[in-house]
Amino acid sequence: MIAPLRIAACLIVAMAAVSGPARSADGPDLIFRKSTVFKLLTPNDKLATYGLDDPVVEGVACHYTVPERGGLAGMFGVAEEVSDVSLACRQYGPIKFNGKFEQGDVVFSERRSLIFKKMQIVRGCDEKRNVLVYMVYSDRLIEGSPKNSTSTVPIMPWGNNEAPRCENWLKG
Repeated sequence: MIAPLRIAACLIVAMAAVSGPARSADGPDLIFRKSTVFKLLTPNDKLATYGLDDPVVEGVACHYTVPERGGLAGMFGVAEEVSDVSLACRQYGPIKFNGKFEQGDVVFSERRSLIFKKMQIVRGCDEKRNVLVYMVYSDRLIEGSPKNSTSTVPIMPWGNNEAPRCENWLKG
């Protein structure tokens, strides 16, 4: 009876080791990590801050901070991360749209547990105010999470460039 459990545990650890983090090569950039809980023999719990560029809207960058669990489960990549994520997005240059998008399009997504949980950053357009709206949330296979964060980016002129209207880039 113990052998099947041991085999299952080994398979989970092997899958986590092979799959690694769900970040792609062109995914977010790690800005820094800060330890929050000391662990004696295993990695500490940390807060990690990442930066990423919106793939459809040039001139906008988002930064988000996520907790990363340490301990044995965190060390092997099998810990289910909590849903607490903060988000801030800003215009850092002239805004240029690279294509049309729908309200709620996914800007970035990554898994937050081995199987069940995923964090997503989505984008929308507040047409009345000409503001891009970004929201981060996590969802689970069985039930979602009410924890979320929202950030807005008013589309402003940059240099001699006129500010585009986000409503002109919405599909439909």
